[in-house]
Amino acid sequence: MKRHLGAACLAACLALSSAQPAHALFGAGDVVFDPSNYSQNVLQAARALQQINNQIQRLQNQLLMLQNMARNLQRLDYSSLGPIVTALRSINLLMARAQGIAFQIDSTEREFARLYPKEYAATVTSDELGRDARGRWMHSMDALRQTMLVQAQVVQNVEADTGELARLVTQSQAAVGNLQALQATNQLIALSTKQQLQTQEMVAAQYRAEALERARATASQEQARAQFGRFLGDGTAYTPLQ
Repeated sequence: MKRHLGAACLAACLALSSAQPAHALFGAGDVVFDPSNYSQNVLQAARALQQINNQIQRLQNQLLMLQNMARNLQRLDYSSLGPIVTALRSINLLMARAQGIAFQIDSTEREFARLYPKEYAATVTSDELGRDARGRWMHSMDALRQTMLVQAQVVQNVEADTGELARLVTQSQAAVGNLQALQATNQLIALSTKQQLQTQEMVAAQYRAEALERARATASQEQARAQFGRFLGDGTAYTPLQ
């Protein structure tokens, strides 16, 4: 600022001196030097320079504000939504492939009532008992197989998530504005949510397998009771003819 004021004073002095003849003296000749007028001219020049500097500063501040707004509104040129949705769909497809005692209420009730009865009737045949026992065994094997498939898919997804997490963290650290940082954060949250969902799916598959195995053991006890009852018949001991 002092440099600008000095320049203005120098310019005013040069302008006044150039208007006087070389031989003019104070109060002599045709030129009269007025100190008060000279001071006013210098002050006006300084004020004008100050106003120009203020305008320049305001324009610079506005430009900086616009640049910051542009950076804050810049969108993140990366999206992890596709891989996240694909991974969840792969697990959902595996869960939907469950057979027998599946993850549907109506079919589960029907199958459970048919193969896991609380009590067999006295008229049950050996073929029926054997068929039910095989059906329960197939349910347990299917549940174990599905659990292993879901676990394998989750492990593959976790391996893929490692690279996805690194990319999202890199995008977050390289964000140039609030919008990019917010979008990167939202995608990190979505990735965490996806991992929680697939963990829940895996736990559901594991619990299903365990529940079916316990149900099979309970049904086997009832089957053994029914078979033992058929072996005894009506309970009348055999009496040979005399």
